[in-house]
This record gives sequence, C-alpha cells and structure tokens, in this order.
Amino acid sequence: MSQTLRLSILIPLYNEEEFIASLLRRVMAAPLPDGMEREIIVVDDGSKDGSLEIAEEVAQEHPETIRVIRHKVNQGKGAAVRTAIENATGEYCIIQDADLEYDPKEYPRMLKPLLEGVADAVYGSRFMIVGERRVLYFWHSVGNRILTTLCNMFADVNLTDMETCYKAFRTSLIQSIPIRSNRFGIEPEITIKLSQRHARIYETPISYYGRTYEEGKKIGSKDAVAALYIILKTRFTRDIYKSSGPETLDALAAAPRFNRWMAETIQPYVGDSVMEIGAGIGNLTRFLIPRRKRYVATDIDPEHLAHLSGRYHHRPNVEICFTDLAKAACFEKFSLQMDSVVCLNVLEHIEDDMAGLRNIHSVLRPGGRAIILVPHGQEIFGTLDKALGHYRRYSELELREKMERAGLPASTVIRFNRISRPAWYVSGRILKRTALGVRQMRWFDRFVWLWRRIDSKLPWRSTSLIGIGVRE
Repeated sequence: MSQTLRLSILIPLYNEEEFIASLLRRVMAAPLPDGMEREIIVVDDGSKDGSLEIAEEVAQEHPETIRVIRHKVNQGKGAAVRTAIENATGEYCIIQDADLEYDPKEYPRMLKPLLEGVADAVYGSRFMIVGERRVLYFWHSVGNRILTTLCNMFADVNLTDMETCYKAFRTSLIQSIPIRSNRFGIEPEITIKLSQRHARIYETPISYYGRTYEEGKKIGSKDAVAALYIILKTRFTRDIYKSSGPETLDALAAAPRFNRWMAETIQPYVGDSVMEIGAGIGNLTRFLIPRRKRYVATDIDPEHLAHLSGRYHHRPNVEICFTDLAKAACFEKFSLQMDSVVCLNVLEHIEDDMAGLRNIHSVLRPGGRAIILVPHGQEIFGTLDKALGHYRRYSELELREKMERAGLPASTVIRFNRISRPAWYVSGRILKRTALGVRQMRWFDRFVWLWRRIDSKLPWRSTSLIGIGVRE
C-alpha cells in the first residue's frame, strides 16, 4: 500500500465490565493489512456498571489510539454506533461489539474487498461455512433468518446474515447516510439504505463465539419485532442522504425516461472523445457511454466518484477522475484532447462561471463542441435552486454572451423541458421545497412519452437551456 490508511474501529458499549478490557486489548493486537493504522472509538451508552471506568483506564494506556465518548443516558446500540460513525476519521470503519462474540483477528478478511476497491460495505456472515462457531439457540437462528429474508426481499439483496455485528464500510459512505434507529433496528436500516444507495455489498465468512442469555446476550423477541417495523418503514421511505443535493440526484435516477430524453436531445452533438463534467451518480453517463472511444466521467464529490468507479470499472474506455470546474489545474492534463465536453446542470453551481467556461474551452480540440445545459429564467429562482447550490438561472442572451466571451460561440441553443417549469415555480417559489421527491419524479417519468410530443408546443419558457458551443 502506497499510503497510510486508517481503520476506525467502532465499539458501542453498554454494561460489559467483564469483557471490555480484554476486548480492547484484543482489538489493539489484531492484525491489520500492511501500512494501515487503527483508531478505536468506544461509545459508552450510559452503562450502569464499571464499563466506562474500565474503558477509560485502558484508553489512558493508549491515548493516541483509543477515544472514549460517553452518552449520559442509555439510548441503544444504534445511537452509540451513530455517534461512533460521526466521530470516525479513518478511510474505513468496522463495527465491533464490546463482548467477545466476534474475533478481531478477522479484520483482514473483512477489509480485503474494501481495499481491493470492489466493495463499499462488507458483512461478516456467521452462516457461511468457515472456521468455527458456537452452536446456540435454534429459534434465535430462525428469527435471524426470517429477518434476513424479509430484509433481503425489501432491499433486493441476498445476504445470509443481515443481523451480523461485523459490518465494515467506506467511512465517507456510511457518514453520508442518515441513521435514525436507536436500538437494534440499525442493522436492517443500514442494509436497506445501502441497497437504496446502490452500494456494492460483499459478504465474507467469519467465526462466531456467541453467548447465551445467561451469559449476557441482550437481543430478544421485542428487538426482532422492532426490527421488522424498521424494515417496513425504511423500505417505503427514501431517507438515504443527509443533504438535498444528492437527494435530488437520487430522485432523477428514478426518472430513466427523462434522462434518456435529455441524452437523446444532446446525442447528435456528442463525439467520440468525451469529458462529462459533474457526472454525479451516472444518470446521463449510462446513456452517453456506448460507442465512445474515450469517456472521461468527472465529479467533485468523492462519493459520486466511488459510485461511478464501481458502476463502470468493467468498461475499458471509461476514466473516472476528480474535476472541479472552477479550477484550471484540474483540466491541464486534458488540454486539447477532447472533441466533446458535456456539462449538464453544473455551470450554475460555479460562482465564477466564466472561469468554468474557459476551462471547458481548454480541453477541446479546435472544432470541438461544448454542450452546456443550464437552468433557464431567474424569475423562477427559488428554494429548490438555493438548496441545490445554484448561483443563478440564465437567460438565453446571457448564456450566448458568456459562451462567446469564452471562445465557445453558441451555434445552437435548445429550449429544453418546458413541461416542468410550472411545477418548478410552484415547488420552489410557493411551497418552498428544498428537494425533488422520488415519487414525484416517477410519476413525471411515466408520461415522458407525452411530454416529448407536446413540449415544443407549450406557450411558456423552458426550464432549461442547452447551448451548443464550438471552439474556434
């Protein structure tokens, strides 16, 4: 490994004074891949025994590695894990229960798919055959399998052990997902939300040394009922982003017909060597990639880049890279290499949009085309625009003038998507909404066949403008 990586080990703690010291020493001694360091975050969830004091004593022996955070009142495992995730600083994190049911020696096995870049999350399965496990309660295992099966049905995955403690993640991904469950419902909630985020989930077999109820096992039938409620609740909501910008991209992902309409509108102007600026989660990318000799999909968001890398890693003609439209340095290595630049719904996010247009100009060959889609009409600028980080909406004259000044005179300006302008005005100016809804976009998408036929005939202005500029 060329750089030092950090693993954040997240330990929710509640009334485990018998085990916590031994567990922490095992975690400190656990093997890690070469070049990886560890941080241990213990969140004491209002323990009533000596767990907190013991954890703090061990932490004093390793102040550079172990942090102890205290909840004054017991809230539940989910709340403790949530606090630990919020405080994690490593590139990867893993949940480690404070008992001795799971062996920290399994860390390399859990981390392998993450480090190889093929997974976003890894579950350690107690039911995949490997190593050894303690034989325990039949009905407990039946309940586990029922919950796993139901979660699989609603998340559309095929896990063997959804309820496992051992879950490892890319930290930036799990930190971007809102976690609401305070108790054991965190397990299905995370699983369904990872699926809704299209995360790549892997399983790996682990050993398991379960406890009996007499030995202190805490999960029971009430927690199983609560988990069932969380499965149903999470499945029928779309609470998967902490901010409204990515939430809107997710809503647009639920409108494939609309995305195809947009892609087919610009398709005649797209060449063989393409840079897409602000590819997001690939809503347009998937329609534009086929038959291109070279396709460079870029974004500024690390989570979007990780998603794109996982989605298109099998395509040899695709490159994924970080690019900030406002920074010229990001474009230097692509100077004069592209015959097309696709920049859809990005320019309005740049305060100095002229600098962004000049950067687009720098990567185009002479005669290359810049395809710029921007929101149309400052008069409908509202809360949706503000939530999305828009600095402005454009008039056709402003777009033409700025493209001309950047050396990209617009040979064509397409007035695109009139049909949604009234809804945008109502949502952003009257209802003061801050995000597009998935259900709203799905209903809109069902009738795209009709919108495409009538759009050019509607008497009001369009929601977007598409400028086709040619580098001289």
